[in-house]
Amino acid sequence: MTRIGTPLSPSAFKVMFLGGGELGKEVVIELQRLGVETIVVDRYENAPAQQVAHRAHVIDMTDAKALRALVELERPQLIVPEIEAIATDELVRIEADGLARVIPTANAAHITMNRERIRVLAAEALKLPTSPYAFASSLEEMQAAIDKIGFPCFVKPVMSSSGKGQSRLKAQADVAPAWDYAMSAGRVKQPRVIVEGQVMFDFEITLLTVRATSGTHFCEPIGHVQVDGDYVESWQPQAMSAKALERARDIAGKVTAALGGQGIFGVELFVKGDDVWFSEVSPRPHDTGLVTLVSQNQSEFALHARAILGLPVDTDLRAPGASAVVYGGMEAKGIAFEGVAEALAVPESEVRLFGKPESFKRRRMGVALARGTDTDQARARAKQAAGAVRPVQA
Repeated sequence: MTRIGTPLSPSAFKVMFLGGGELGKEVVIELQRLGVETIVVDRYENAPAQQVAHRAHVIDMTDAKALRALVELERPQLIVPEIEAIATDELVRIEADGLARVIPTANAAHITMNRERIRVLAAEALKLPTSPYAFASSLEEMQAAIDKIGFPCFVKPVMSSSGKGQSRLKAQADVAPAWDYAMSAGRVKQPRVIVEGQVMFDFEITLLTVRATSGTHFCEPIGHVQVDGDYVESWQPQAMSAKALERARDIAGKVTAALGGQGIFGVELFVKGDDVWFSEVSPRPHDTGLVTLVSQNQSEFALHARAILGLPVDTDLRAPGASAVVYGGMEAKGIAFEGVAEALAVPESEVRLFGKPESFKRRRMGVALARGTDTDQARARAKQAAGAVRPVQA
């Protein structure tokens, strides 16, 4: 069990976040409640988690030398990667040199932040069911992969998140634009994409899986709706057959055991009847898991904080819940929000405004959350609350 000292003193237990978005912000808050000193690193100033951390730094996290220099300066006990654009090779060296422990492990971060590495692990090493796939480093290779896999299919950069650079291709005319978009929007500039065949599933789930000192624990499955690869609403629990749930837990348990370490993993799965396919895994809290702020006794953020510190965890459901995204709706800096009082007047609702310094039309600037007697009521309340929040020019 971790010994926790006093922040900003020689006894402090320090955790450094690489990436300071809204998910990291919630984990920072949970760690500070437990007396942990927090440092948040991002590529821009005043990222959401930086606003609540003890200290903040701005660097290019893909710069291995800059990353190591900062770790040597701060000397954190733990490093928590929160985004994909990180020099993961250097993280592996940092952990090997004993400078800090990476959550869940440096190797897990290295594998999961690249779609090629995680797909090879899941499909080829672990023999888990996945969609048909191929990798390509040029437009010509991508065309050959599509000719083999067929339409409809998806093209994604091997390093990206939240739908960035992803396209659904329905016909030949979509091929060249998909390649150009993938090259322009990937987190790390490299000519490498994955082509995935479409799985005809009934629904997608996120199965939050917690690796703690007491073993592996599963949250209730989270259903969600995605548009262009980015989630717009989620709910918990997602109804599914007992057989499908058993298979989902088996897949999630195998892939997280292979990755190792401690903390929460967001395992994304496709479900059709009793059949389940592995899609992706994030070794950290998942955006669809924002719903757990109202639906679980301990949110995914509290679970992550406790697990990485070696503390007890509780994945029990509190009540059916839902989340709905609040988008920026405009290209502007320092925007304001109206309608928050109306949103909070919706029964059993909550609102989180992330504090992002710059808004884009499709940038997630906040989320509305709600509980209900069932997920239908919770979803209706969450969408009503989200619809009441109005981004406006300041």
